[in-house]
Amino acid sequence: MSKTHDIRPGQSVELLKALHILTRDGKMNQDSRRKLKQVYHLFQFIEPLMQEAKTEQGRVTLVDHGAGKSYLGFILYDLFVKDLKDASHIYGIETRPELVQTSEALAQRLGFGGMSFLNLSVADSITSDKLPATVDIVTALHACNTATDDAIRFALEKQARSIVVVPCCQAEVAAVLRKNKARALADPLAEIWRHPLHTREFGSQITNVLRCLQLEAHGYQVSVTELVGWEHSMKNELIIAQYKNTPRRKPAERLTEMLDRIGLQELKDRFFLPAAPAATPTAA
Repeated sequence: MSKTHDIRPGQSVELLKALHILTRDGKMNQDSRRKLKQVYHLFQFIEPLMQEAKTEQGRVTLVDHGAGKSYLGFILYDLFVKDLKDASHIYGIETRPELVQTSEALAQRLGFGGMSFLNLSVADSITSDKLPATVDIVTALHACNTATDDAIRFALEKQARSIVVVPCCQAEVAAVLRKNKARALADPLAEIWRHPLHTREFGSQITNVLRCLQLEAHGYQVSVTELVGWEHSMKNELIIAQYKNTPRRKPAERLTEMLDRIGLQELKDRFFLPAAPAATPTAA
């Protein structure tokens, strides 16, 4: 076991033990260190977004989709929200009821009153009356396949100021590419995804490219970076979008052209575009 010098000042040791990042005697193994490094690294990207919302409106509302055991939500609350003493709130959305119940019990035990956990799919959360009409930040860490797209749709519906996603297990686009491969091969560019391995890899890559164009077409400024080094995780692409009311026509045109050119027309509803210029996202 390793020492705990990686833990940030002010971090709740009780929380880290409850999340099994620390052992009962306060030690940390290599797997736990890797997990904590990922969450802390993501916190570095999210903290400025939370601070911006807090500065502008005096509180912050964040929704974490596919929360699992809510590592991210608990760390964000512990390091940022718990000392604010305001109406800030973090919601964890998770489909497995046992994880929701465990997270609820832990939040109650720690006195984290500004946390809620909902047993909902990402898609169902869009219309749920248990969530506010608008939110500040939406996160989705390793939300599989189309759950990332549902999280993006949720964020757009909720007029989120910021969106932070780490996509995972993206199979939908690759399946459509395979289905339409014979027709697409008339275009020399289809050689990029002709072989099955390339179909899978290109499908994953193009999925994130289309997501970025979609966000830009809704007025967001998008940046793409690595979450952590490849030695820690192969699901490593971090997409950060901040609403800046940027020009939308060109990314919307590019998105449509790409869907048409590579045979993904049937996914236009998935990567939907705004029907008209949207209002500026408002505070939650």
